[in-house]
Amino acid sequence: MFWKRYVIRDYEKGLFFHEGQYKGLLHAGRYRMFDPLNRKHVEVVDMRDPWLVHQDLDVIVRSSGVLDILRVLDLSDDERALVWVDGRFTGIVAGCLAALWTTFCKVKVEVVDARQVRFNHADTATILKHPSAKSNLEEIVIAEEHAGVMFQNGQYVQTLPAGRYVFWKGVENVKIKQVNLAELTLDVSGQEIMTADKVTLRLNAVATYRVDDAARAVRATEDARQALYRQVQLALRAVIGQRELDTVLTDKDGLVEELAALVAPRAVSLGLAIVSLGIRDVILPGEMKELLNRVTEARKAAEANLIARREETAAMRSQANTAKLLENNPALMRLRELEVLEKIAGHAKLNVVLGEKGLADRVVNLL
Repeated sequence: MFWKRYVIRDYEKGLFFHEGQYKGLLHAGRYRMFDPLNRKHVEVVDMRDPWLVHQDLDVIVRSSGVLDILRVLDLSDDERALVWVDGRFTGIVAGCLAALWTTFCKVKVEVVDARQVRFNHADTATILKHPSAKSNLEEIVIAEEHAGVMFQNGQYVQTLPAGRYVFWKGVENVKIKQVNLAELTLDVSGQEIMTADKVTLRLNAVATYRVDDAARAVRATEDARQALYRQVQLALRAVIGQRELDTVLTDKDGLVEELAALVAPRAVSLGLAIVSLGIRDVILPGEMKELLNRVTEARKAAEANLIARREETAAMRSQANTAKLLENNPALMRLRELEVLEKIAGHAKLNVVLGEKGLADRVVNLL
């Protein structure tokens, strides 16, 4: 009963402890130990499982004879190890002491510095599928027509185009803000503004813009879209306030040009580019709308009356010219008389007596 027997197979190793202290490795074979005080102990481990996990691992890996059969990973806080076993990705080891048996498995290890926060590897897609990637790597996908503004420890680093990016976790503070680079529309509606002649009207404007400098758009203000909205509001008040109502209604092109001249420089400082600006609606108060309708109606009536007078004048002038022409040409007058008689004959019974001194002097009977 004082003897202990151990059998260690070819694919196993024995960890020999005496009074709780690691003493060395036991290789394949049969062992018989005399231990009346129960101070000796052997832990048999299977080398087919490549990972050696033990509470005394730090002592084991520093003993003699183990480096030939163990791959030891002694990683600092900033180092990460990518491990493949028999050609298959096995996991990511972060900042710790680890060991793998190499006798029955082909072990491949890549040690990388995680302070290089961006992770680039030919097998990135495979690595990301492993459960250990969730706690060690962060994947960010920047969509098409977008850009990613990258900050590291609060400082701007670079602007990333569309694509997939992977970063190490737990080493540096990395944040990426995605910015839409497509053309966007900004509606500025319901702006009540007083014109120079003290008429209050409501304007609806629309601005089309795009992000020209993603880094500036993120760094210049918390919300570039909202900042542009406020700038358009202020520009509308400045432009409308200097114009009378008639000018606002009749010179919209000039209004838009002046508005663009005020908004464009501010947009550039926000990293934006104005594509177009426009006044969509001009809404007048009810009483002002009725007054303008009456003015418009009176103006149109006056224009119609003027046109009628012009037509009458032109007709009278034409008649005067015709009379003068007939007076100077008796033969033409005769033909004109015959045309009139032809028209009358088509609607009534007409007896005509013609003489030498003209048709009008010889009309005897008109029934």
